[in-house]
Amino acid sequence: MNESEYVKIAILENQFEAQIISAVMEDTGIPHIIRSYHDTAYDGLFQAQKGWGEVRAPLDYGKQILEILSDLRAGDQSK
Repeated sequence: MNESEYVKIAILENQFEAQIISAVMEDTGIPHIIRSYHDTAYDGLFQAQKGWGEVRAPLDYGKQILEILSDLRAGDQSK
């Protein structure tokens, strides 16, 4: 799938959340890109303002990703 077809689905709070959701999406076969907002020129300034980063994926997977993220944030990783 062409990366230009990927859209921002959600803002991630930290690196650990990014790693866990990425692993879950890889296990379930969801195509995705994790993009950090860290910019070395500004020493991570934008992460403090905008969040750690974002998860991008084809729009068709948006609802499923948001459900996974919601479960993750609620502490329920059984899905």
